Amino acid sequence: MSTRRLLYIDAIGGLAGDMLLGALLDAGAALDTVRAGLRGLGIDGLDLAATATERHGLAAASVRVIAAPEHGHRSWADVRGIVDRAGLPARARARAQETFRRLAHAEGRVHRRAPEEVEFHEVGAVDALADVCGVALALEALEVERVICSPLPIARGLVSATHGVLPLPAPATLELLRGAPLYGVDGDAELVTPTGAALAVALAEDRFGVVPALTLEAVGYGAGDRELAERPNLVRVLLGTAADGEGPDARRPAVLVECTLDDLSGELIADAAAACWAAGALDAWVAPVQMKKGRPGVVLTAVARPDREREVAEAMLRHTTTLGVRILPVLRWELQRERHTISVDGEPVTVKVGRLGREVVNIAPEHDDVARAAAALRRPAKAVWAQAWSAAERELSG
Repeated sequence: MSTRRLLYIDAIGGLAGDMLLGALLDAGAALDTVRAGLRGLGIDGLDLAATATERHGLAAASVRVIAAPEHGHRSWADVRGIVDRAGLPARARARAQETFRRLAHAEGRVHRRAPEEVEFHEVGAVDALADVCGVALALEALEVERVICSPLPIARGLVSATHGVLPLPAPATLELLRGAPLYGVDGDAELVTPTGAALAVALAEDRFGVVPALTLEAVGYGAGDRELAERPNLVRVLLGTAADGEGPDARRPAVLVECTLDDLSGELIADAAAACWAAGALDAWVAPVQMKKGRPGVVLTAVARPDREREVAEAMLRHTTTLGVRILPVLRWELQRERHTISVDGEPVTVKVGRLGREVVNIAPEHDDVARAAAALRRPAKAVWAQAWSAAERELSG
């Protein structure tokens, strides 16, 4: 039976990009390997300094990004281009791109603008590029296939940012952590940064919870800049392996939320399914059935994580005529998922990739990206889809 390398992020004192990178280096990722990969970003003078430190008496690694000061802002397109040209390993590039994609969407929601119009300020600076790409490179060096994250501690307070004084947690941080388990702690420090939140949700693919079943191989500690009185300002990572078919990396718990309808129009049924998606459903569908007295009807079914059961059930109750919904616990076998950004004649197209162990078994260009690129290139969507699929297949097999 083959094994999969797992990483558990234990956010003891919070989560930031430099803290996670320090923990991965402390767990065994080679600093020289990460440095070599970061040179591909093409940023003059970029380097990392890793030193030993302590927080509340616990030994940890502290990472500092070395680079010339910058004063400009970068768009999401700028960041995508830098990462695409860096020559990172395919999975490392996909992880970095997904992190910045989530950041762009979160910033867009906060500032009420399209993600493509977002200009990164703090998170677009050199240190954030180095942290995100450095974490992706360190995960690749450790051969990590799956990441799971602990619940995250948050505190209330204020922080100075480019846009002014912001409440903590920062608005972009909260947007990124929708659906993630959080718990409040005393103090007024920024424990989870936007970059840390983006790394957590992108790398863990929204997998949060307790330590998974694994055979422990290594432990690493990464330190934040400040010494906090209330808790060690540390991120701890647990590195290990789990056999295929065991643990939450292969089979994940879910619930079926469903109801039977015979008095709702087709247009409104479609709206109800969309409401389930918006509430956090992983999937939703409608199937025809024959109900009592021979009446035709449909079953509306949604699949959700257990922690989203209430939201999806309430959406179904609000948007249909049913008086009750059924809840059935299920298990889902799931592929390891990645997102890659492929260029089709200069137009970025996101491609979803599914792996079974190390084998790529699914490649799916994102339809909205295909449609946008097709309109910009004045070409049929099917031609853009085929070109994106072929480019992704060449990259992943190379």
